[in-house]
Amino acid sequence: MARIPALLALALALLIGVPGGAGAQQSELRVATRILPPMVIQQNGVQQSNSQQNDTLTGFSIDLWNAIGEKLQARTTYQVAPDVRGLLDLVRTGKVDVGISAVSITAAREAEFEFSQPMLNAGLQIMVRGKAKDGDDNPFWDLMALLFSKAILVWLGIAALLVLIPAHIVWFLERRHPSGIVQSTRYYPGIFHALFWAASTLATQGEQMPRHWLARVVALLWMFTGVVFVAFYTAQLSATLTVQQIQGSINGPDDLVGKKVATTRGSTAATALRGLRANVEEVADISEAYKALADKDVDAVVFDSPVLLYYAANGGKGSVQLVGTPFRKEDYGIVFQPNNPLRRRVNTALLQLREEGAYQRIYDKWFAVK
Repeated sequence: MARIPALLALALALLIGVPGGAGAQQSELRVATRILPPMVIQQNGVQQSNSQQNDTLTGFSIDLWNAIGEKLQARTTYQVAPDVRGLLDLVRTGKVDVGISAVSITAAREAEFEFSQPMLNAGLQIMVRGKAKDGDDNPFWDLMALLFSKAILVWLGIAALLVLIPAHIVWFLERRHPSGIVQSTRYYPGIFHALFWAASTLATQGEQMPRHWLARVVALLWMFTGVVFVAFYTAQLSATLTVQQIQGSINGPDDLVGKKVATTRGSTAATALRGLRANVEEVADISEAYKALADKDVDAVVFDSPVLLYYAANGGKGSVQLVGTPFRKEDYGIVFQPNNPLRRRVNTALLQLREEGAYQRIYDKWFAVK
């Protein structure tokens, strides 16, 4: 009978000593993150790949997790991963308890991991060089780009089609007239005389009039058409080219087809860009994408909207600009291994921070317009 108290004591000791056991509180949590301003910022400017001292990291994700850690009454040890793949791998292998940074919640990731409720609403956005960086562009090539722009080519194509119709009518009616404007009865070179007349009449109303009475009726109608066409063409072309000069060649996702676009390796942005048939340049760190854009090695950078907004307002201020609106809405979440009981506690803490207004204060600190 003396063995029963000993067994009870052993069971109690094991229960207290096992992290996550009933009633047990984890005194320290291992958290994977990655440097990505403003989500996570390395204060001393040196990124490390091993465990970090808590006072070397800041940013929205760090402030949010520190607040969650206080609710959980647990200390935090951060481990910095080089990218999102490395962060997820640390969670996958159990080397950390949780991962937090700019980790988008996707169907593919949900199949392997569990996520908290969304901690931040985000989306992908496009960043291009600003006008301040484009001041050294060659005016000659800018002019050539406008002259051979899609707007001009489309209108020239319409004009060519319009010219063909009256030219053939006039050639048919004038080719046998003794004093007609078409000087040959054969299609070649007679049609060239008719084409020249139709084109010159469209542009300048011409100086020659056909001799055949029916050809003259066609000529009058064609002159009237030419006046309307030229006026409409001039107005539409001026408006189109003005907008193009103001906006640039990339204004939304549809303009990324065939363009050289930088983003980080393994990100949801890289997947989205391949779907848009862009020429994707994947880099290890978003700062490399910023440099590639500044050096004109790429046409644009596509990445998470909060990250690009922060860069455009700080390090890239005056040299880059964001175009369009976020075109693929995403949510950031805190990532766990499946069936991790910590997830429920984190969700509860996150809800409490929202209800108390603490979450809004952290959000305003990093994202409010100042």
